[in-house]
Amino acid sequence: MSGTMVSTRDRVRAAASGPSAAPPRRRGLLRARRRAGLLMVAPAVLHALIWIGIPLVAAIVLSFTSYDVLTPPRFIGLENFRDLLSDNVFRRAVLNTSIYTFFTVPVAMGIALLIALMLNTQLAGRAIFRTAIFIPQVTATIAVALVWLWIYDPRSGLANAILSFLGLDGPAWLSSTDWAMPAVIVVGIWQGIGLKMLIYLAALQSLPTELYEAASVDGASKFRQFFSLTLPLLRPATFFVFVTSVIGAFQSFDQVYILTDGGPANSTTMMTYEIYKSAFREFRMGYACAQSLVLFALLLFLTLLNRRITGGDRATR
Repeated sequence: MSGTMVSTRDRVRAAASGPSAAPPRRRGLLRARRRAGLLMVAPAVLHALIWIGIPLVAAIVLSFTSYDVLTPPRFIGLENFRDLLSDNVFRRAVLNTSIYTFFTVPVAMGIALLIALMLNTQLAGRAIFRTAIFIPQVTATIAVALVWLWIYDPRSGLANAILSFLGLDGPAWLSSTDWAMPAVIVVGIWQGIGLKMLIYLAALQSLPTELYEAASVDGASKFRQFFSLTLPLLRPATFFVFVTSVIGAFQSFDQVYILTDGGPANSTTMMTYEIYKSAFREFRMGYACAQSLVLFALLLFLTLLNRRITGGDRATR
């Protein structure tokens, strides 16, 4: 018994000692693999450092300055952030962005999951439907916005033509403070379904079929299987889709720029649009950097909150 305990203890010590206890040839192989791994990730790290790290640091520094591009930055401390607190237009932009995200993300996710469930069956022409649903995702947002600009045209647009056929009077969609935001939300939902559907479909096709076979043998209905098996197993995909969708919704710009230009009366202005206006129309680069940091802080907070609520740290393992 004591000999067995000693040998076990020796094996534990040998395992804990790591690569240093390995033969020289094995240590050399481990070092070569480590160097190869570092070389493989070096381009991505360099790219992130140049195009993400340096601009982020620059934005943080410039947010404490008054900078108009033409003259050198002038340090003003927290004045930009104090101005943000009293900026009614930016507060409206934060509210509009939150409303846009609140409606577009869950609705698009629900529709995408429903379509993915349908396409995961033996449906005739699945490839055609999948392509048709995904096309808006890879189409330039400006082109999509131009099409919807025609659809929402109050005189010759498709939306009011359909309402007129039904005997209803269509509103001036994009020039009405009541209808402009719902119109933009519909465009966001329509364009965002494709990628979410594709992610959900890939996740559904990777689920273990033996679990569903066992559930069927036990007499579980399709409804019960969906809530007891499918939804829990889709948690990693749902977490990924939610986080990326929230980030995308908070960064929406193109459709607002083309459809409404933030109007009417700032009813559709978004945070990214206000950042664009501050930076490239008013040339208040320091103020725009402060607005960008607020946007970054909101996205970070929402991501961590969702991770805490949905257990994303367990879901992604």
